[in-house]
Amino acid sequence: MAKTLLSAEDFAAVEAAVRAAEARTTGEIYCAVAEESADYHATPLAWAAGVALLAPALLLMAGLQVSAPDMALVGGWTADQVEDVGEAMARAALIGTLVLQAALFLVTLFVVAIPPVRRALTPRGMKRERVRMRAEELFLSKNLHATRERTGILIYVSAAERMAELIADDGIHARVEDGVWDRAMAALVAGLKRGEPARGFEAAIGLCADVLADAFPARPGDNPNELPDAVTIVPSP
Repeated sequence: MAKTLLSAEDFAAVEAAVRAAEARTTGEIYCAVAEESADYHATPLAWAAGVALLAPALLLMAGLQVSAPDMALVGGWTADQVEDVGEAMARAALIGTLVLQAALFLVTLFVVAIPPVRRALTPRGMKRERVRMRAEELFLSKNLHATRERTGILIYVSAAERMAELIADDGIHARVEDGVWDRAMAALVAGLKRGEPARGFEAAIGLCADVLADAFPARPGDNPNELPDAVTIVPSP
């Protein structure tokens, strides 16, 4: 999915945009696209358990009732016999409930495990948190925090969730307020929603470059390219 989000031309366009942006600043911009930020394995289990708990209510709505036989209709029966029949009926109802619960659990688990269904039924807040966490992990694993002046920026897109995250290193935080990046993220997300991810990346990169050029202008002859300009594809976890 991440590879199909951007065409070969898109990859080239984003790489060119990063190169042009970094020519204006000592800051470093690193772009990454992930297939998906998490497997959300808890979502099918949570939905399956919730639906299975509905089994007793469904049986009651269907009219199932468990009661002891009417003594007036079973003349000649002893109290023990009536009690045994009542217990058998209760046991049968309990077994039926358990069987229905198991069936509902398995069917729901199978259906919700289908990737598009799983993603649709995962709360947006959970997806947002997982995207943020994966971006932070990538920032550290790719050593974006190890640039000479601590001026690395990660622009991260999670394809399956259609969400994005921007992380700026400490050197940038010291001189630029976090809210400055809102326009860049809005441009990126707008491009994703329009089905034009490359244009979204280009707009976001340009806006980031404007900020970085003011705070960290390029120094002729002393502006090493410390991070790859090409978009990195991040596999699913």
